[in-house]
Amino acid sequence: MDATALAHGLFRILETGDPALAADVVHDDFHNRESAVSPSACALPGPAGVLASSAWMRSAFTDLAFPVQGVAHNDHQVWLRLRMRGRHTGPFVRFRDGALDQAIPPTGRDIDFEQIHVLDLRDGKVVGHEAVRDDVSMLGQLGVFPPSPAVGLSMLVWRVTGKAARAAADVTAKAAEAARAAADVTAKAAEAARKAG
Repeated sequence: MDATALAHGLFRILETGDPALAADVVHDDFHNRESAVSPSACALPGPAGVLASSAWMRSAFTDLAFPVQGVAHNDHQVWLRLRMRGRHTGPFVRFRDGALDQAIPPTGRDIDFEQIHVLDLRDGKVVGHEAVRDDVSMLGQLGVFPPSPAVGLSMLVWRVTGKAARAAADVTAKAAEAARAAADVTAKAAEAARKAG
């Protein structure tokens, strides 16, 4: 794949959670610099971390899409300007140092905001990711910043009743399960290559 196809492929993985595409697009040494606010499985190297990130985001946002608005690249990097779109139908759980930071109960609201991503390339695959995202706009669209009374109250109720912790445990488990899917695809590909060789 060329640089543009790799970039589109990475965001298609986030939209779909496709493990076969992840094996084709994501380098085994892949590192996501933005994984600090996500479940710990999202920091795993290689396709596992990307699939975990996909599971985390798709658990919160249905119809998740990343329409690309511009691409530039050289032999080693791709720069993308895109939008993140979706409907907030599941808890959006943010983490700090692997622990629950914030759980936003489903609001049913749509999100649509701009992001800039920088992808590092090596050996014909994506090996690194970092981003500049307009998270303040996203949180505003969800009613978190500035806090709407209804969303603020529901977040407080979730924290006090333990729903936030349960949501964090659930999304952590989903991300870990998605990461294991990457290991299964890698093992099958290695076995097929061994048999073919």
